[in-house]
Amino acid sequence: MAWRFKASKYKNAAPIVPKAEACVREISVGSYQTYGNNIAASAAFMAFNWEHSGSSVAVLPLDDCGRKSKTMPLLHGHTDTVTDLKFSPFHDGLLATASQDCLVKIWHIPEKGLEQSLSDPEAVFSHKQRRVETIGFHPTADGLMYSTAAGCVALFDIAAQKEIFSNNEHPEVIQSASWREDGTVLATSCKDKCVRIFDPRAAGSPIQMLAESHQSITDSRVVWLGNQTRILTTGFDAARLRQVIIRDIRNFNVPVKTLELDCSTGILMPLFDADTNMLFLAGKGDTTINYLEITDKDPYLIEGLRHTGEQTKGACLVPKRALKVMEAEVNRVLQLTSNMVIPIMYQVPRKTYRDFHADLYPETTGYRTDLVASEWLNGTNQAVPKMSLDPAKREHGDEPIVPRLGPKPFSSNTGDVSFDKVFAVPVAPGSHENISNVGQENCSDVPAPGAKPDLIVEIEIQKSHEREPSVAGNGNGNGVQKSLTTSERRKIFEQNSESSGNSTEGEDRTDADLRRFSAVRSSIAERRRVYESRSKSQVDDKAQSPVPLRRESSKVEPLKPSQQLSGNSNVMPASGIDSKRISVPEGKLMEEHRQRGNGAGLKKSATEAAFSAASTKRTSTVFGKVSKFRHLKGTPGHKSTHIENLRNLSRQIPGECNGFHANHERVAVPLSGPGGKIAIFELSRPGRLPDGVIPSLVNGSNIMDFQWDPFDAQRLAVACDDGIVKLWRIEEGGLSEPTNTPQGELTAHLDKIYFIRFHPLAADVLLTASYDMTIKLWDLRTMTEKCALTGHTDQIFDFAWSPCGKLGASVCKDGKIRVYNPRQSETPVREGNGPVGTRGARITWALEGHYIVCTGFDKVSERQISVYNAQKLTAPLNTASLDVSPSILIPYYDEDSSTLFVTGKGDSTIYCYEITDEEPYICPLSHHRCSSLHQGLSFLTKNHCDVASVEFSKAYRLTNTTIEPLSFTVPRIKSELFQDDLFPPTRITWSATLSAEDWFACNDKIAAKVSLKPEGMDTLSSKQQVPALAKKPDHSNFGSKSEYESNKQQEIQKSVSARMEYTTKLEQDEMEGVDENEWQE
Repeated sequence: MAWRFKASKYKNAAPIVPKAEACVREISVGSYQTYGNNIAASAAFMAFNWEHSGSSVAVLPLDDCGRKSKTMPLLHGHTDTVTDLKFSPFHDGLLATASQDCLVKIWHIPEKGLEQSLSDPEAVFSHKQRRVETIGFHPTADGLMYSTAAGCVALFDIAAQKEIFSNNEHPEVIQSASWREDGTVLATSCKDKCVRIFDPRAAGSPIQMLAESHQSITDSRVVWLGNQTRILTTGFDAARLRQVIIRDIRNFNVPVKTLELDCSTGILMPLFDADTNMLFLAGKGDTTINYLEITDKDPYLIEGLRHTGEQTKGACLVPKRALKVMEAEVNRVLQLTSNMVIPIMYQVPRKTYRDFHADLYPETTGYRTDLVASEWLNGTNQAVPKMSLDPAKREHGDEPIVPRLGPKPFSSNTGDVSFDKVFAVPVAPGSHENISNVGQENCSDVPAPGAKPDLIVEIEIQKSHEREPSVAGNGNGNGVQKSLTTSERRKIFEQNSESSGNSTEGEDRTDADLRRFSAVRSSIAERRRVYESRSKSQVDDKAQSPVPLRRESSKVEPLKPSQQLSGNSNVMPASGIDSKRISVPEGKLMEEHRQRGNGAGLKKSATEAAFSAASTKRTSTVFGKVSKFRHLKGTPGHKSTHIENLRNLSRQIPGECNGFHANHERVAVPLSGPGGKIAIFELSRPGRLPDGVIPSLVNGSNIMDFQWDPFDAQRLAVACDDGIVKLWRIEEGGLSEPTNTPQGELTAHLDKIYFIRFHPLAADVLLTASYDMTIKLWDLRTMTEKCALTGHTDQIFDFAWSPCGKLGASVCKDGKIRVYNPRQSETPVREGNGPVGTRGARITWALEGHYIVCTGFDKVSERQISVYNAQKLTAPLNTASLDVSPSILIPYYDEDSSTLFVTGKGDSTIYCYEITDEEPYICPLSHHRCSSLHQGLSFLTKNHCDVASVEFSKAYRLTNTTIEPLSFTVPRIKSELFQDDLFPPTRITWSATLSAEDWFACNDKIAAKVSLKPEGMDTLSSKQQVPALAKKPDHSNFGSKSEYESNKQQEIQKSVSARMEYTTKLEQDEMEGVDENEWQE
């Protein structure tokens, strides 16, 4: 039979997606503009970027699943986005990360994974002020790592902690690199549209071959096809079509195969398995993962089954030795999405999975090598020994093949194999570690009697009980602590158990544990302990609020009064405290403080005091108590209340303008066309608008912003691009015809106006911000300028008054947030870093002016919400990322409920959050999803809410053709009562508190508060107190009443006992139970 008619064994490999319970869920992943895959995997762990900035890395066990907390341990090692991350092929716990902060860091992942956050790497390499793009390990030499930054390729010897090679001959940024399987040469793809073959050991120029590749500068990737003479690249052609090109280095300039896929912006990430010739193409932002098989002859690429699912943020392949070979799993792809890690198993269909299918699993590259970086650089080539995946031929049967999880203890010529000696972190003079090591310096060169001469120090699984003590206690004399692996502990437990059963490979982790501790193999008490330890709903009663992570150095006793009075800040406790910067949960700190009581009266620690104080504050909707507004509901008004048949809406309004404004009587909507028209619609006359000309205000110039006077429902201020603010007065009954005669005009600036803002408390005070980067305050009674604010260096995005009316905050295109006291100084009193995106931003105050909320974009155009302390603007307290969209998030803050509503023009979702004064500061509530896209949203004041229907906020929504009322309510059972826990006395913001003259004279007044309780309604709190009052005894007839009730109760008991059988024996007593000693365990 000709080769082309032979059916491939992997032709029908099918992608199998597990249920959501078997995936890692509720993670926080952003959108990163990097040349990396954003996720990496070894046979023991997976690692991926975390949160919107991507400067932290999450590391989880490979078989982990379930929901993940936002406070889980992370790697906090970089100050900017992590661009690439890779695990060593020889050590599953050795992770390398590269970042935009120009650093490459080496991390040691403990055997049990991250139990606490790490911020100190084992080694750091710098690229001298150049952003690091890609990193990777050498496939045959242990301890050899490469990295690329701009057009530089560098090689590092991790054992010697030094750079051993560097070359800058690439003219543009290197986008991808891949080693040949034998480790002799490197293939690179560059932004100059060329692909190169690179030999670092060659005499002269290391660039051996060069050929033109994809004709687009967009990200291209290269992967070497195993140990063949062919490479594969992915990229875009000149017409933006995605391409796959195969080249043979024997005829490098002529492509062997060019495959054009589709027209999409998703960057293809090629994942290739050299054992099976299976190629997976996952595009960033795509919902499909293509599977192709590579052949030696035409057609070279054969398409297999395609997987369609979630949108991809990153992808990687799992090493072959971690696959479930007894289930015919030939490959596993880890797909990273915005909130999940999905393990996709590619399984070859077979009639039975009882036996090992050797035809599917050729010998694969092992994980042991004797070649080191220095030997390879001197010209030595040595292939990594192959290993079999057949459980019958493996040393430990069908147990997963996992090497030593720590980093390799690289040695020098002296035979020292201690990892701590190689990756030596400088110890602070006088520290506990330094003092304890003083006496050991002289004997550090003496080899331990039990030290192995090999470079690799492994933990060998013992086969007999005689060798178990040596495994548990042997330190091997070289500083490497040996510990029992999971398989060892399982074997010991099975041998000690009364009866054993076979555990099925490939089961879900939780199910496998429960089956392992089945009724045949363990007691009820053990099963109960396993269930409780695995339960996801187990809650610590002590934790009332989100637990921030604290450094280990904070675990010190409080200073004594004598130490505090001495004023010496350098006084430290004399106890031996580990000074490494390792984060620990505060719950552990509280336990340690309690254990240090020495039997005397325990003092309350500062942590416990903070916990007790925080318990009375507003709590989180995620971690602590659930917010009262957690299940808020948005309800559009009935169609009879809509204003319909809107036409000619303007979509040319600048981004600084909200585009729609309403008060309780009428709404203002900008119309398209010349003249700067604004239509006014009366809310008292809903229904379908008649066809024809819509009565409007004709401003004569393009509209920049407009706003209703908060204290006068008939006055509208409109800012135009000629620097003039026009004041319009709408007569009762609304507009009947177009008009171009305003009540007054204010020539505010000589240039365009960004926006205008009325003062929230003082009447006739208007603020204008202009293209001349100044902000001016005006008295509308006299039409005069009172003060001007300076300090902005770029476009002003937004300005917001504080609730007290004394301060104002602005956000600018230069990435700064500024706080002004306009009547005291024209320059800002405080300044801090704001959103880095330049598309636009909004700002508002929260929690009685103690916090500032800012919406904007990050550097990858992802929309985000940040909360700042109004007194410390250096960095946000927390930032929540939403999605990637060009629309600016417009916030509205309800101060009574501390609810933040944010949405953008063209969105269909109104995002709702609660702003709190403790972590995480931004707590998501139930978002409201509208049936259509909206062009604007405007909220009314609190006095127009229907509190009898538990409506705590009311707004009007502008769509393409309608204006709809929108009501936000809270579900309550006793809705006939006034919910005074939801409606505290509210500030009067619908009438002026003081005049413009008083405000400019600094005669401040506090806004009065009024209760929203309607007449005749009872409050919820008064009804809840009635049962408590009824329990108070009446001392006048207490004795007679209690005697009468007790006698009556005794008579009822006697009559009932006489009519029915009474026995103290329970039905459970007849059942077969368990031994008492099992319950006592």
